[in-house]
Amino acid sequence: METKDTTMSMLRMDKGENEGQRDKGRQDAGGEEEGTQQENGRLMLADGLAERGPKSLTSSSGQQVSNGFTTSTPQSPKEGPGTAACAVGTTTGPGGGTGSSVPLGGLRTLVVQQTSLDRPRETWSKKMDFLLSVIGYAVDLGNVWRFPYICYQNGGGAFLLPYLLMAVFGGVPLFYMELALGQFHRSGCISIWKHICPIFKGIGFAICIIALYIAFYYNTIMAWALYYLISSFHPTLPWTTCTNSWNTANCNRYMSSDHNVSWSNSSTSPAEEFYTRQVLQVHLSPGLHQLGSVSWQLALCLLFIFTIVYFSIWKGVKTSGKVVWVTATFPYLVLLVLLIRGATLPGAWRGVVFYLKPDWEKLLSTTVWIDAAAQIFFSLGPGFGVLLAFASYNPFHNNCYKDALVTSSVNCLTSFLSGFVIFTVLGYMAEMRQQSVDAVAKDAGPSLLFIIYAEAIANMPAATFFAIIFFLMIIMLGLDSTFAGLEGVITAMLDEFPHVLAKRREWFVFGLVCVCYLGALSTLTYGGAFVVKLFEEYATGPAVITVVLLEVIAVSWFYGTNRFCNDVQLMLGFAPGCFWRVCWVAICPCFLLFIIISFLAFPPEVRLFHYQYPPWTTVLGYCIGVSSFICVPAYMVYHLLNAKGTFKQRLLKSITPEPSSDNHRDFIVTNAV
Repeated sequence: METKDTTMSMLRMDKGENEGQRDKGRQDAGGEEEGTQQENGRLMLADGLAERGPKSLTSSSGQQVSNGFTTSTPQSPKEGPGTAACAVGTTTGPGGGTGSSVPLGGLRTLVVQQTSLDRPRETWSKKMDFLLSVIGYAVDLGNVWRFPYICYQNGGGAFLLPYLLMAVFGGVPLFYMELALGQFHRSGCISIWKHICPIFKGIGFAICIIALYIAFYYNTIMAWALYYLISSFHPTLPWTTCTNSWNTANCNRYMSSDHNVSWSNSSTSPAEEFYTRQVLQVHLSPGLHQLGSVSWQLALCLLFIFTIVYFSIWKGVKTSGKVVWVTATFPYLVLLVLLIRGATLPGAWRGVVFYLKPDWEKLLSTTVWIDAAAQIFFSLGPGFGVLLAFASYNPFHNNCYKDALVTSSVNCLTSFLSGFVIFTVLGYMAEMRQQSVDAVAKDAGPSLLFIIYAEAIANMPAATFFAIIFFLMIIMLGLDSTFAGLEGVITAMLDEFPHVLAKRREWFVFGLVCVCYLGALSTLTYGGAFVVKLFEEYATGPAVITVVLLEVIAVSWFYGTNRFCNDVQLMLGFAPGCFWRVCWVAICPCFLLFIIISFLAFPPEVRLFHYQYPPWTTVLGYCIGVSSFICVPAYMVYHLLNAKGTFKQRLLKSITPEPSSDNHRDFIVTNAV
């Protein structure tokens, strides 16, 4: 029997009452039963309740678990002090003792389940919908371009050691914690804090602002991929020739058959010029100080992307849970096809050796450990409110522990597999250009996909087919991450303002998508690529890591690890072990603090193509990052100022969780003959 969304009260009848009183009690109970059935359609005997309910459910008077699930056994006015209280799932004998069986005609326990009058919370249609949504969220574009680049840059195979250590002691515990929190409290990233530590509610607002910043630039990358996808239907792929209107004199069409063409340092490939001069048109903007006008082609592509996003999430997880069956599984099919094709190319072994050859000396460098920590954190994606939102639609007793291990393992293995897909092709490019793999793989980020990989695809047989499925894969990888990011915001706002937004979800989602599209217009200008890079480096990274650090501190130190573990035990039937407790209390905060300090100590040198970002852009980037994080201290001040009582009373109240009894069903347990 479900126990979420319930409060519990027990009404008992005195066995010593006369027959008339018992008849009257029977009639009252029958009337209550009939009324309850009419209102809620639920009436059940308590026989067998214990085996269906949570193992830890008891009826001790006034007992309360940390989510506000209360049990009480109020005595009737005529009840004598010697009469024992009735336990849920048991029967009361003549002497007031409890037993598992009762003779025919003895006292039986009726349980009337009175559901809340509020709208029931939406749930996933299938367990697989949830798993695919989480995998689709965690496996994004960063798995394809960022992990392979960071891996070879930091010692190849040797990098896997710090990566796995950071995953086991930092990433997976955070992932597990967010899934458990969301599933237990069944709330989004804003309203959940009143049940954990009310003064930290600003974390939820900060997460929503960060999600908006991500939506401003992340979907633009999909618009680029859509432009490539449309261009792939031309008879000749436009990034294979140097005779187009956008090409320059430095363009060299260096195909595997062109033995008479020499490649120099000043040479540019047709793929590079198509990306920079036709898709981005970045040559028309001198820098961030003069972005230029909006590219109408990209504006239409982004409009199409957001249209897909809207109609995928407007109805909730019922619709998005179906869409991810395509968007989350199709990339794996394409990765497998590209891996097989890449492994058969000449020179592929050079790329694989370069990818995995261990350089153990690099493990002594702090940079390697910083990159490993940052990569696993941004890959799994705790702190964006998505895991809280997705888990909140799960059944209360869903095994989120197993889900956390499965989805995080799939994510890490996908990153590793993507490395082979990328580096077999880079080895082929190096063989074709007669250069080292290092020289070919100098570009990271989107350039790795839109220049190097696009050019390699153009040189393959059946180039059009591989181009279409590759850029479809890029769009799919981005789409389910966008679904997840916006669903985190939608769930948070609907849970925080249910009376205003619950029945207007479609209009709210429409307004949110419009805001995201308007916010993304700056990334569609001729200098839009510079804006994307600025957002990627400064607007989201440091802010979200700081937010997650505060989240772990609030849960582990203020809410309490013991209380949190009791919540998990109530859901799963077993409590997290010592390993998880130590990670949440000590290791995860140190893990996050390590990333924050390293970022502040070694700020990234931002550069894109030939544009070196001036110092004022660093200040601008930090301002954008702080604009989201400022919600946390601002709400703390607001909360303390609006609370009543002395400062000590206000502070105590602000760190005391509120019971979430509103969300639980009422069980009325009645004794009757």
